[in-house]
Amino acid sequence: MANLREIKKRIDSVSSTEQITRTMEMVSTAKIGRALAREKQSEQYCEAITDMMLTVAQDASQETNPLLSNPEHYDCALLIVINSDRGLAGGFNVMVERAAEKRIDHFRRHGAQRVELITCGRKACDYFRHHDDVVMAVEGESDNPTLERARVIASYVCEGFASRKFGRVDIVYYHARNRVDQDLREERILPLDELVLSTARGPRANEAEAPKRLTSPFEYAPSADHVLSKLIPSYVLTVIHQALIDSAAAEQGARRKAMHSATENAGAIISELTRTYNRVRQASITTEINEIVGGAAALEDY
Repeated sequence: MANLREIKKRIDSVSSTEQITRTMEMVSTAKIGRALAREKQSEQYCEAITDMMLTVAQDASQETNPLLSNPEHYDCALLIVINSDRGLAGGFNVMVERAAEKRIDHFRRHGAQRVELITCGRKACDYFRHHDDVVMAVEGESDNPTLERARVIASYVCEGFASRKFGRVDIVYYHARNRVDQDLREERILPLDELVLSTARGPRANEAEAPKRLTSPFEYAPSADHVLSKLIPSYVLTVIHQALIDSAAAEQGARRKAMHSATENAGAIISELTRTYNRVRQASITTEINEIVGGAAALEDY
């Protein structure tokens, strides 16, 4: 059995860890409020531009825009992977990386010879560092993504898809449902989802999930096709920026949850160690008393 000094040393060590995890939990709790507020504001704009695009799509021919082409076969796909720059967030980074690996396998099973990657977050960059087709790596911005960075990514996506460099663009990230829960999302950016575009042509089976379409009449200059060609790049930019902001909020939520669990576990360990310390101390005191009593009895017999 460990002696009292070793147990006391371990209690002090776990107590220090508990203080660190509690502080990190408080910091994440403070950050997640701001991150969620920013995410909600961006989500409103994303919904608005989606509604506008659907409104224009019902009056546009769509066949003339290369960003609306939906090739049956493609040799190259692009995957955008978004996670965090730092760890200590539970399974936040691991789950994104596993989903990205499954998505890469999915592309290859469906005929893609190459899968290009855009990694956002130091953890994703480190995980896919040895992947041969990482075309862009973004580090140091996971907790505060910028519109300029999203614009660079969106520009590469639109140019590559329009030139038929790749025929499919997907994104993998975590969505912050609230302060506690996060959902892993795997979404297709390009080509635009046929179900989404069909909303502009007719009702979907599930009206509750269908994006809204503005009903006010519009006059387009010079044409609806031209307006749609300007809206789609803006839509792609907005979707990517929204995913970056959403992931930043989810990161703080996941870290708060992980640090809360770590703090509770540290408290449980301290309680167990304290009970062990008291038992060892009591046993030591009992042994000393027995030795004193035994010595006194021996002296009386002598």
